[in-house]
Amino acid sequence: MGALLSHEKAARTMGGRMDRLVIRGAAVLDGTGTPAVRGDVLVDDGRIEALLPPGAPVAAARVVDAGGLVVAPGFIDIHTHSDVSVLLDGRAQSKVHQGVTTEVVGNCGFSAFPLVSRHLGDHVELLAGIGDDPVSPDWRDFAGYAAALEGGGTAVNVAALVGHGQLRIAANGMDARLPPQRLAAMCALLSEQLEQGAFGLSTGLTYVPSRYADTAELTALCRMLARHDRLYATHARGSSVDAIDEAGRLGRDTGARIQFSHLAINEPDRWGRAGELLTVIDRHRDDGVDLAADVYPYDASASALTQYLPAWVHEGGVDAMRTRLADPSVLRRAEAELAAGWGDGGRIPWFWDRVILARTDGVLDAPEGATVLRAAEAAGVSEARYVLELCRAGGNRVQVVLFYRTEDDMREFLRHPQTLVGSDGSALPYEQDGRRPHPRAFGAHARVLGRYVRELGDLELATAIHSMTSAVADRLRITDRGVLRPGLAADAVVFDPATIADRATYLDPGRPPIGVTHVLVNGRLVIDDGAQTAERPGRVLRARR
Repeated sequence: MGALLSHEKAARTMGGRMDRLVIRGAAVLDGTGTPAVRGDVLVDDGRIEALLPPGAPVAAARVVDAGGLVVAPGFIDIHTHSDVSVLLDGRAQSKVHQGVTTEVVGNCGFSAFPLVSRHLGDHVELLAGIGDDPVSPDWRDFAGYAAALEGGGTAVNVAALVGHGQLRIAANGMDARLPPQRLAAMCALLSEQLEQGAFGLSTGLTYVPSRYADTAELTALCRMLARHDRLYATHARGSSVDAIDEAGRLGRDTGARIQFSHLAINEPDRWGRAGELLTVIDRHRDDGVDLAADVYPYDASASALTQYLPAWVHEGGVDAMRTRLADPSVLRRAEAELAAGWGDGGRIPWFWDRVILARTDGVLDAPEGATVLRAAEAAGVSEARYVLELCRAGGNRVQVVLFYRTEDDMREFLRHPQTLVGSDGSALPYEQDGRRPHPRAFGAHARVLGRYVRELGDLELATAIHSMTSAVADRLRITDRGVLRPGLAADAVVFDPATIADRATYLDPGRPPIGVTHVLVNGRLVIDDGAQTAERPGRVLRARR
């Protein structure tokens, strides 16, 4: 029939239990990278009960007719920023419609914990850099954050990393200097979060205050991670050989497992040199370092606009930046330095027509969807001055999309056996009220399967599924999902490999993909025949001690 029988019809026809379900006649890709096998998947009480030959008799179960379709483990998005968005809207629309069933949050040094009361304003301001509406946290640690998520209900599972930015604020405020006793406090606080079930630590080494971390600080934290066998995910200081070497040395010196986040080349003079970075990763792996990377399938990035300011401009946080830029002479100096470029020492030239205002919340009446070039011209000021004024008025809330990458580089990264698929996006509602978040939030996984598997042939289907499922579970040490195997959690996606595709664009991002018919999270249907249900079966996952 090609559609799931309704609850009522299934119950009338079979007298079946509502939590028992069989997916019939699909090509089963179990997530391990092995070729598909035609068969049935039996789900009961939130778990995979059995993998069966096609048409095997099953008593008292609802039926999904998946003939001509593929069933795979639910996708685990290794790099997301859904920390706040799943609290604000538990539907997680932009992700479940792609088949994503688990969001790994807490990346790039941003997380919703740990928080301390004396620095709560700085914590909340840092969270604004993710790009969501503000929240008023009533929790302080991972356990409290998990309770808030579970209390609200989500359609997806959540696995959390500790954000280094929040960890550093909790222990040291926004000061750049870190006394030894504060570093010891950071390590103790990190250990507490790991004991509570966080899967690791992330850094955002281009963001304040994470960017203040030196080698000694990162080494101490990575040693704590190695002690707990947890992951270190780094948004590095750049996309150069030196940045990967810094990550590799940390792995070598501490024994920590290293994940290089959203591998990309943002410098125009280095476009086309993806192979150089991959060679460095291979070299560190050959030396015994557990180093891998993730990539999202787009040629543009997105972030808070404040990230691109000279480091000294926002030292000490947003309030300090506003005070600093109120001085006309300081503002002129900042304008001159910013105009010269961004990135490592300002070496990357600005192409203002490649910078799109994605979210402004009406700050300075800045038009969402416009380029900085056009917006600054309309305001009658230089582009650098316009950016500084936006950051002074809007802080970390102002978000931009930068077209500073090439698809060829991204494709080479995607094909490498040590890269995993992540979105770098949040679980968002489709209605965006005129905002233009990066389409990666709405289409990354579907885009890999549609464009880079089916259309361009960069990856075999089984390989792509592996990089979204069991390979991610293995990387994080998630032991109960990521593979279609009896006894594991029943997170699964049913899709049509001939039609699956993303439809989100930069100007119209809030568009669902096509080709995904059913999605199960912990055995409950969150997508039923292409439509989202009211189910909120997601759980907060916890690392095993």
